[in-house]
Amino acid sequence: MLSAKPVNTPMAVSPKFTLHSGIRLTDPSEYRATLGSLQYLAFTRPDLSYAVSKLSQFMHAPTTDHWLAVKRLLRYLAGTATHGIFLKKGNNSTLHAYADADWGGDIDNYGSTNGYIIYLGSHPISWSSKKLQGVARSSTEAEYRSMANTASEVKWLCSLLTELGIRVNWPPVIYCDNVGATYLCANPVFHSRMKHIAIDYHFIRELVQSGALRVVHVSIHDQIADALTKPLSKAVFNDFSSKIGVTKAPPS
Repeated sequence: MLSAKPVNTPMAVSPKFTLHSGIRLTDPSEYRATLGSLQYLAFTRPDLSYAVSKLSQFMHAPTTDHWLAVKRLLRYLAGTATHGIFLKKGNNSTLHAYADADWGGDIDNYGSTNGYIIYLGSHPISWSSKKLQGVARSSTEAEYRSMANTASEVKWLCSLLTELGIRVNWPPVIYCDNVGATYLCANPVFHSRMKHIAIDYHFIRELVQSGALRVVHVSIHDQIADALTKPLSKAVFNDFSSKIGVTKAPPS
């Protein structure tokens, strides 16, 4: 695919893929082998996380449409072969994260996609794009579950940095674009209608009340994790990709 025409985004905005779109491949081995390799590449390329995660959901029965989407992803890589995460000296040791969820975005079972990206200073050090288990009954629930997953990862990273002798100067911050989920973190009154997310609620509340974590609302236009929950248009994706920290390698 190196000689193929490059594209600007790893996945097209439309149409949305389903389990049954296209004709089922008679031999899925090439599809599975290619995606298996891309899963390793996504460890250092957060801009690939959503596309790889989404296409991996069809591993058991890939179709021609899914295979075309994989080849599009390879065309994107062909045009961004020199891109990656640029780590520079003089970075500070503050932790902050962006958490987002695409509520009911899966056409097959209305599952939600959880995405987060965590920074140490200006460097991305942990990210995830994953389909949530079960069906969220509201956008607030989907966003709050995403925030709980992010908080768990942040807590683990704080422990890891402490063991490595790196001091985190300020309480970590999680940025969320859902007003309901953000207010729920600071509201001491636990509403009866929120019992279905009680465990996540108490987990985050304990961290917030102890001062170990802050949750801050951010505009949807500044929600970097949006690129890890859904396919985006060319202009939006390129903007978010650079903000995530994926850039062209500087001249040696």
